Amino acid sequence: MAPPILKLDDIFLSFGGAPLLAGAGLQVEPGDKICLVGRNGSGKSTLLKIAAGLVEAQSGEVFRHPSSTVRYLEQAPDFAGYKTVAAYAEAGLGPGDDPYRVTYLLSHLGLTGDEDPKNLSGGEARRAALARVMAPEPDILLLDEPTNHLDLPTIEWLEGELQKSRSALVLISHDRRFLEKVSTATVWLDRGTSRRLDRGFAHFEAWRDQVLEAEELEQHKLGKAIEREEHWLRYGVTARRKRNMRRLGELQDMRSRHRGHKGALGTVQAAASDAQESGKLVIEADRITKTYGDRAIVAPFSIRVHRGDCIGLVGPNGAGKTTLLKMLTGQLEPDSGTVKLGTNLEIATLDQKREELNPEDTLANYLTDGRGENLLVNGEQRHVTGYMKEFLFQPEQARTPIKNLSGGERARLMLARILSRPTNLLILDEPTNDLDIETLDLLQEIVSGFSGTVILVSHDRDFLDRTVTSTIAPANPEDPDGRWIEYAGGYSDMLAQRKGAIEERKRAEKAAEKPKSTEAAAPAAEGSKGKGKLSYKQKFALENLPKEMAKAEAEIAVREQKMADPNLFSKDAATFNRLAAEMEKLRESLTKMEEEWLELEMLREELEG
Repeated sequence: MAPPILKLDDIFLSFGGAPLLAGAGLQVEPGDKICLVGRNGSGKSTLLKIAAGLVEAQSGEVFRHPSSTVRYLEQAPDFAGYKTVAAYAEAGLGPGDDPYRVTYLLSHLGLTGDEDPKNLSGGEARRAALARVMAPEPDILLLDEPTNHLDLPTIEWLEGELQKSRSALVLISHDRRFLEKVSTATVWLDRGTSRRLDRGFAHFEAWRDQVLEAEELEQHKLGKAIEREEHWLRYGVTARRKRNMRRLGELQDMRSRHRGHKGALGTVQAAASDAQESGKLVIEADRITKTYGDRAIVAPFSIRVHRGDCIGLVGPNGAGKTTLLKMLTGQLEPDSGTVKLGTNLEIATLDQKREELNPEDTLANYLTDGRGENLLVNGEQRHVTGYMKEFLFQPEQARTPIKNLSGGERARLMLARILSRPTNLLILDEPTNDLDIETLDLLQEIVSGFSGTVILVSHDRDFLDRTVTSTIAPANPEDPDGRWIEYAGGYSDMLAQRKGAIEERKRAEKAAEKPKSTEAAAPAAEGSKGKGKLSYKQKFALENLPKEMAKAEAEIAVREQKMADPNLFSKDAATFNRLAAEMEKLRESLTKMEEEWLELEMLREELEG
């Protein structure tokens, strides 16, 4: 095993009150691709800043290899003294670094390099910062929410860049699909401490649940042990009690551990407040268009949105998603065509820019609109502090100014406000930005279970696949020309349908170019169909693959039974990880065998006519 190039050990940091980090650690070796996960406010960004040397821990060991280079993606980059974006990005290069890397990265991130940093939007500033930290190809790359403000094509490009990068990587992101594709190890920051799983994010949630179940069982056992010892203390012989001071001390220690146990942070508990049911037809758009100058943003587009639909809107930045959304909801008049809104609509909107948040406002005042201490949720009067607790805010935060909240907490606060208002049409513009995994799960459940209608704009592929019933995307994503198409299903379904349409078009073009002699030969070829036969190797595989598949399934079942022991991870983490790795390999092998058998079976049926 290679020696670490970065190591944080037993890190402690407190800003007053309960410590933010209490024994946290992080070890990075060459080539590592680590995702750092945890709840909003758990200290992920702070730990990354300690790794970068921007924040100093109050205690603990910080080691960086003297010869290693480290680059950290800043949330708010400082452009002071730079006339162009290219100059800012090139300033991150070291001696001997290739300046062409800056040009390459800026072009793929949608920037020319000639932009004036003073005029950049938040998203453009983020892209410039990405180019600056990635251009030197450092030994260690620390990325905090790198996909924020990036469109889907750019996110997918970034995935490829990071996968093939030689830099060791530590990243924080809310994008599940991105984490699954990039990471090979996971560090979970929870209640001030850290745990490491030497597998990518795809395996994290199952592992986390097993760890928490084992921890809960351990606490239950400790509670029972305390009950037994207290019974002995009350009813045992007095002389024995006086003699056995060691046992009494152990009881006090158990009590202390039981009291001091800090359970896992709860999950957000909420549901959307239902308004009166809307009409069956929510939106009807007929051949609507919008043009700015010579550029068509929306070419003639028609759609019918019915009650209960959940529609996702995707596309590159600048393609016109927000324009189309505003036209569909009546906020913007089309140049031509008509938009009819249904009856009894109660619309609630979550704006990705968080523009309606007043930094000086308090949480309680924002949630109640300044109308005292109560708010009406689903027809029921609720005290604001009780409602806040459902979104993981503490009662003492009621008078906290919004400016003191993290990005994730602000997103959660806006979600709390929206869900308290009666609505039957939810408009969500980038709702997943800055939310932790657990809150994303809640939002998914809310959207999926909402009895009204939802239209959402998102770059989160996993969230789209889990929620939407149809997806609107540009007909030409590489060069949007205003044409939009509605596809059934989520993002992955849209890609499959688009790929199928492209292949069908290619087949049609190829058929049109095929010479007549080839066409005449086609019936003869068809006539010969069925005369071929499987090779000996194919026949052998077709007969033996079912036995191999059954054997693999049995081996998986054996390992699943062993891993079902809730104490296994806490007693023998190495065995748990070995079994999990073996099971993953067996499942991959089983999938390949199933696919091979299916292909052979289809070939056999085809040859037999």
